[in-house]
Amino acid sequence: MKKSIDKQITAFGEYLTKQRGYSDLTLKSYTETLKEAFEFIEVSEEKKELHFNLMPYRLHIADLNAKTISKKLSAIRSFSAFLNEQGLRVVLQADGSIKVAKTLPKPIAHEHIMEALDEATLQEKLVVLMLYTLGLRISELASLKLEDIGDEWIRIIGKGNKQRDIPLLASVKNLLDEYLSTFMIKKFLFEKNGEKLSENSLRYMITKVFGRVTLKVTPHQLRHSYASSLLNGGAPIVDVSELLGHASMATTQIYTKLGSALKQQNYNKAHPLAKGEK
Repeated sequence: MKKSIDKQITAFGEYLTKQRGYSDLTLKSYTETLKEAFEFIEVSEEKKELHFNLMPYRLHIADLNAKTISKKLSAIRSFSAFLNEQGLRVVLQADGSIKVAKTLPKPIAHEHIMEALDEATLQEKLVVLMLYTLGLRISELASLKLEDIGDEWIRIIGKGNKQRDIPLLASVKNLLDEYLSTFMIKKFLFEKNGEKLSENSLRYMITKVFGRVTLKVTPHQLRHSYASSLLNGGAPIVDVSELLGHASMATTQIYTKLGSALKQQNYNKAHPLAKGEK
């Protein structure tokens, strides 16, 4: 059984590198975590299902801080999801979540985004700008249909089938028109052979675009950048919350905390008295 698991860990590593564009450092972290974990995880086969009992491993790492434990368990969950996608039925036991403090999102600076766009193809530019100027989730972008795109607004069907309308910049509309006149699109904005592009395909496109300027950027960071730009520019939080499709305004308030943190950092760097303090 152990040889089989080691083989699957290797295949998972190849998937993370080729399909998800993970860095060598991240790949090493995932691989080391999984190899360590399966020295302790009890693996059994029941009714054509693989059961991973995590309890022995959780006892082994119990003295680590909550955030580290959470990261290790997340790697195991990702690996299990990969195995399920490969046709293996995996059931996790003793997989209770670990509560960790919510960390502030990290937006990408506008100048870095524009630098990456200088090297991008037409399709890549549109993918980046749709995320950056509309604040979409990657799932929403993948499911976006031509019928939902107007001249000045785009209608999004978000989580829980909740509908929201987002303003479309004229410059992005011009790029859209150029894209639609170049590509033979039938139903979805981003599609291949009549089928919508997968979320992974769009993620990989983002990875390539920013990889050319030696940055690692996720689609969700572009959504963070959209929210932070609006709030820092003075947009009312209630409007930003609605544009993002947040169920609760408390979620949107995370971005206001980010703005305050950045202001504090800038103050510490700029003020002559602050420079001498720790």
